[in-house]
Amino acid sequence: MNTDEHGWEPDLIHSSNTKLLLRKETEAILGCAFDVLNEVAHGLHEKIYENSLTVAFLIQNISFDQQRRFPVLFKGRQVGEFIPDLVVFDAVVVDPKVIDHITDHERGQMLNYLRITKKWSGLKL
Repeated sequence: MNTDEHGWEPDLIHSSNTKLLLRKETEAILGCAFDVLNEVAHGLHEKIYENSLTVAFLIQNISFDQQRRFPVLFKGRQVGEFIPDLVVFDAVVVDPKVIDHITDHERGQMLNYLRITKKWSGLKL
């Protein structure tokens, strides 16, 4: 089931009434993302947006890790590793995307990213 087809959208007008996990951190990350998008524009590869975000984070003095490695375990044994694009504030997994819209596929990916990294919040931008 793709929730995009069912008209669910966040209430951005009355968002102050909503309790969000890591709200200030998320707002800072989104501010940087909008700065990048306004200056770099659309239509480039994801890596350019990822690298641009790191510059924006440095300018805003926001802590981040780029391409940090996390072990993937099966029955307690490492079977691989997951390398997220960005982990910001040591709390938010950030995955820049060059797609028209986020679907259940990307949401499922992010849930796995959060499980592997043991982080509580994630953004696909």
